Amino acid sequence: MASEGQLEYESVLCVKPEVNVYRIPPRASNRAVRAADWKLDAPDWTGRMRVTARGKVAYVKLEDKVSGELFAQAPVEEYPGIAVETVSDSSRYFVLRIQDDNGRSAFIGIGFGDRGDSFDFNVALQDHFKWVKQEDELSKQAQAPDSAPKLDLGFKEGQTITLNIGQSKKRDRSRPQSSGGLGFLPPPPGGKLAPPPSSRVTNLNTQQPTAGGDDTGCLLDLDSSNSNSVAPFNPTSTANNDLWGDFDSVTQKSPDGRLNICTD
Repeated sequence: MASEGQLEYESVLCVKPEVNVYRIPPRASNRAVRAADWKLDAPDWTGRMRVTARGKVAYVKLEDKVSGELFAQAPVEEYPGIAVETVSDSSRYFVLRIQDDNGRSAFIGIGFGDRGDSFDFNVALQDHFKWVKQEDELSKQAQAPDSAPKLDLGFKEGQTITLNIGQSKKRDRSRPQSSGGLGFLPPPPGGKLAPPPSSRVTNLNTQQPTAGGDDTGCLLDLDSSNSNSVAPFNPTSTANNDLWGDFDSVTQKSPDGRLNICTD
């Protein structure tokens, strides 16, 4: 059965085609390391750098550009930490602690010709250990799920709740006004609609005039309230005037007993 270490696969975090390696003097005190103390114009080795991860540990590997042979590697268990340190006078140089298979370690200096390469190297290590921190928090929560605070949604003693069902307030919504198209005409000023012309003519033909004063009343009864459809009544007119016009009719009797009406 495969062990846990054999099941872990190695992922590549970052690859830089060129990196310079420097021998650095031993530290005399705890003061910060300065890259200006190195021989920057004469690097001791130049090759390719590849940053990989296996499980929670990252590895900074220095390899030959052509053959890919491993020159040195530095296991990194935390960052920032003792395995990879920055210098105080530049962002392109770092102090790297390398280890061999026998466990022996040494400190060397590495540097990049481009500032963007050093930025990518720094971000690759930060992202890896940010993921490691999240994995540790998730594993702790899975092992002790009861330790997390629980949300109490129960009612306290004496606490009540009121529900209003079917008593929603009706909102008055104004009717939108039409901006165009067919609309309704406003009502007449008198407040009442005049009868259609056909009914008015029919009423005139069917009314039987009885006397001079009664004929005027029949015409006014059609629509006394509509001032737009009925001509105003003139009280100064004489009773002898006919409502049907200024026609002078003469009635004559024919020899056969019929009445003949002649109009001039």
